[in-house]
Amino acid sequence: MVTYLLGASVRGVLVALAIMVPSFILPDLAQEARQIAVLVAVVAFCIVLFEYGSSHPGLVEFRFAPPFNRIRYLSLLFCVIAIALLFRQASAPGPASHAVTLVGDVMGRALDVPYSPVQLLVAALADPADRARVELIRAAAGLSYGISLVMLAIFSIFIRVLDWPLGRGAFNLWLNLPTFDPLAQRDVAAHLLRDARFNVVIGLALPFLIPFLAAGAAGVHDLSSVAANQPLLWGVTLWAFLPASLFMRGVAMARLAALLRESASAPRPGAPARTAPAAVTPPR
Repeated sequence: MVTYLLGASVRGVLVALAIMVPSFILPDLAQEARQIAVLVAVVAFCIVLFEYGSSHPGLVEFRFAPPFNRIRYLSLLFCVIAIALLFRQASAPGPASHAVTLVGDVMGRALDVPYSPVQLLVAALADPADRARVELIRAAAGLSYGISLVMLAIFSIFIRVLDWPLGRGAFNLWLNLPTFDPLAQRDVAAHLLRDARFNVVIGLALPFLIPFLAAGAAGVHDLSSVAANQPLLWGVTLWAFLPASLFMRGVAMARLAALLRESASAPRPGAPARTAPAAVTPPR
């Protein structure tokens, strides 16, 4: 129990740190924004502590299948730090923020092709007449989208090269997917594959849909608060991170469906065909 609590506390602190990073990097941040960041960080710490402090998960998926969640966390952390340094360059320039600005400008221009998610986001959040803001949002969108693509590439390497999730032994489907209902259908693999396709489609569509929703909201509500650095930072970060996370979840579930079918169709010599897979097992 002490081990669970210690590990949960460390994870909670890391998650809270990722939320608080913009408050440390961005200069001249309003006191109210810092207080909101502290409140959200405390709530996130408590959620992670309760989740990882228990021996059985309730919400977090792939908890016992590293490095799935670690890849997502590092991607989010790097994205938040990079965009915060990008915004810092305008008011408090430095070597680190200058380097990030150059990288963001290159990535933004490379991804700013006709009808691309980056171009749609820039059009939704920036006035074409304000050239400085256009370049800032384009660089932030390029960094966020580029880091998300790197996250997906790294996860693909773990699947293809390191045989995720079987690199550490048997994979427990019920513990790693606590919100997945295996009894909804008799064919668990088909159920997984259907959910995988749904997540992939939503992950591909959201980067295009979110800018349209933002543009529509701008016509109804005043989005001037989005011009502030911290809301804009989190908006651009989540615009790319959430769809990439859904896409990554879909790829992981498709991988599990393939493993289930391979295990079910490959019985041991001299034994009858198995209905329960050997690689993906239920808890005892």
